[in-house]
Amino acid sequence: MTVLKSLSAAAAVVAALAAASTCAAAATQYPLTIENCGAEVTFDHAPERAIGLGQNSAEILLMLGLEDRMVGTAFWPSKVMPQLEEANAKVKLLTVEFPTFESLLAENPDFVAAALPSLIGPTSKVAKREDFEKVDVPTYLSPSTCLSTDKVQDQYGSRDRLWSMDLLYKEIDELSQIFDVADRGQALIEDLKHREAALRSSVAKDGQKLSYVFWFSSPAPSADAYLGGKNGASGFIADVLGGVNAIDAEAEWPTLGWEGIIAADPDVIVVASLDRNRWELDKPEAKIAFLNSDPAVSQMPAVKNKAIVVMDGQAMNPTIRTIYGAEEVAKQLKDLGLLK
Repeated sequence: MTVLKSLSAAAAVVAALAAASTCAAAATQYPLTIENCGAEVTFDHAPERAIGLGQNSAEILLMLGLEDRMVGTAFWPSKVMPQLEEANAKVKLLTVEFPTFESLLAENPDFVAAALPSLIGPTSKVAKREDFEKVDVPTYLSPSTCLSTDKVQDQYGSRDRLWSMDLLYKEIDELSQIFDVADRGQALIEDLKHREAALRSSVAKDGQKLSYVFWFSSPAPSADAYLGGKNGASGFIADVLGGVNAIDAEAEWPTLGWEGIIAADPDVIVVASLDRNRWELDKPEAKIAFLNSDPAVSQMPAVKNKAIVVMDGQAMNPTIRTIYGAEEVAKQLKDLGLLK
């Protein structure tokens, strides 16, 4: 099953779980105050004009059935989940790249949910949280991306422990409380928990402990590659599959030259598929062509053994898609005989 088909199937499961629920979650009591990434945010009522700033935030809101309370979305590395296409078509797309602060305010939002610090953080290209506070627009930043920048001086930061789905569950739960749709949030969380448990149990415990490199993209073949760090979503995927990330860096998105990647000697190379087409190497076929044609890289055991698999690039971010990406990798590795 491709990741797109599995995503479509998930929509039906979530809908069935919500419909079948007999234990209704408690209604939200306003005012609601939430501690979010070091800031206290108070909501006097459920938002009615929300913006999903970043793909993960937008897709969670859509998965919660909130399209009628959304006035815009922005920053999409990949196309929307197939089961969300109809709902997403009802929401104005501001831009697939970074929007301007002015374009967000033009939609008269009463809430902004952001997927990344680069969208509302202290070094954001869009605006800072305090900029939204000045115009009385509450914001929410994904707990999965509240990272320290002390060790790594860039917008992505670093992690000192492995990301887990618990942070995603926290995000879904809090967003569902903010919008007073807790039943829908719990149904979605239960489905994701089931998928993770099923995938972990499907991998043979006595199999080889594979090492992985997760290649997101590169500006050019000669440039350093953006890779998934050991404690990010990529490390989580490797862990779910009983393996390890071959890149031993706490940075969320370390960059590494191909000499360093060759030295890491991974058993498997996972290449990202991206729809944004910012760089030629966003395309998985361009990545695979490079791996097989470069004189040095093509001699890596993983390349010579054809241990190369393709994964939705957005799943390499800590998002609602991550577990589906793990399922996608697992299926391909089982087809190759590398996982039991």
